[in-house]
Amino acid sequence: MIHHKGLGMTLDSSVSLENLNPWKDALNTMNALEAGAIANPTEGRQVGHYWLRDPSLASDEQAAEIRLSWQQLQQVVDKVQQGGYTDVLMVGIGGSALGPQLLVDALPTENMNVSFLDNTDPAGIDRVLAGLSLQQTVGVVLSKSGGTKETRNAMLETREAYQRAGVSFTDRAIAVTVKDSKLYQMAVEESWLGILPLWDWVGGRTSITGMVGLLPLALMNRDWNAFLDGAKKMDSWTREASLENPALWLANLWWEEGNGRGDRNMVVLPYKDALGLFGRYLQQLIMESLGKKESLDGEVVHQGLTVYGNKGSTDQHAFVQQLRDGRHDFFTLLIGTLQDREGASIEVEDGVSSGDYLLGFLLGTRHALLDAGRSVMSLIVDQVDERTLGALIALFERAVGLYAHRANINAYDQPGVEAGKKAAQSKLELKKMIDNQQDLSDANPFDVWLWRSKKAYHDQQSS
Repeated sequence: MIHHKGLGMTLDSSVSLENLNPWKDALNTMNALEAGAIANPTEGRQVGHYWLRDPSLASDEQAAEIRLSWQQLQQVVDKVQQGGYTDVLMVGIGGSALGPQLLVDALPTENMNVSFLDNTDPAGIDRVLAGLSLQQTVGVVLSKSGGTKETRNAMLETREAYQRAGVSFTDRAIAVTVKDSKLYQMAVEESWLGILPLWDWVGGRTSITGMVGLLPLALMNRDWNAFLDGAKKMDSWTREASLENPALWLANLWWEEGNGRGDRNMVVLPYKDALGLFGRYLQQLIMESLGKKESLDGEVVHQGLTVYGNKGSTDQHAFVQQLRDGRHDFFTLLIGTLQDREGASIEVEDGVSSGDYLLGFLLGTRHALLDAGRSVMSLIVDQVDERTLGALIALFERAVGLYAHRANINAYDQPGVEAGKKAAQSKLELKKMIDNQQDLSDANPFDVWLWRSKKAYHDQQSS
């Protein structure tokens, strides 16, 4: 068991870390990454999310940009507060949505409602927009390039909704993007309410300690400085070449349980409603980072670590039966808190509160799994607040980097995601061919059937 008093965090694991030697190169590589090495060779760029919480690690120019972004953040928040807005609509996908959704769900606030458009589903867009008074709503569009189709589509739908309501979108719009991107140029030309920076040297799934996460925290009047401080403190702890380095504990668990190939899945069970979205956040961070076909040497390795789960004790009723008695193709991460709620709790039976029951269920699940020979790591935090969330995020970011180095893969590219985007664009071109009655002899029959069926359905609905 290891403990960090300042962060209020304790880890215990059935898989022990007994030897640093296999991880020394990975620790050195992480130090080089933080010092500015080209850590993403396929894209030829640095990986600087660690600098976002400690600019002293970055170059002078990059450090100045980060500190300036904090000033710009306050200026934008001041404009929003002066406008008296009550709602924020975040438009983004992937790393631009999963991180902010986690923060908003974990840290509720009374002064600002935050909603999300994170897909190109028209019915989903309608459902979210129907619950908003657009006169009182600030729209935040998050995209590095400004060309991500799902985000672009949701933004266009949002603009149209503002127009139908007779409300100016641009007066209420904030762009979070890379300088000179399509979105940046649009925001400048249309004089949007604000523009906040993203950078090429920060990947989407590791952007939460930049404006992607800081803006919603600031708009909710939460302590974003504490969020950065928690991440910074965890970065310091996880740099240590020590058997009490928690990121090494995590990476070692993944390695040993998965035989260095991801042979077993990780089930994440946070016993706290506020962390209900944490597993979903980790799915992108871990699976997009570690799910790689080729090693850095071009060898086919098919690496990865599958993450699934939801929350305890709700979901222990759903699948702990299989975890204990079924296929041994997983290991479990249990997350719990010491704090039950603000203030005292009633006793639901003699000497026991509902919060005691929640912790009891965590301990019960832990021992039921251990007794069945299943591996379990328990991660306990004092409470869920801004500092804790920053620390949790930084812990898993570091573990990803350490594991990736030992597995000899690039944790910071995403060729599979790009392949999916290109394939989707080709299928949209097929739709245009069908509409124009072009030759379809080389097209996939199912693809053709589906586009034609969708058109026939809509034609029937409109007749």
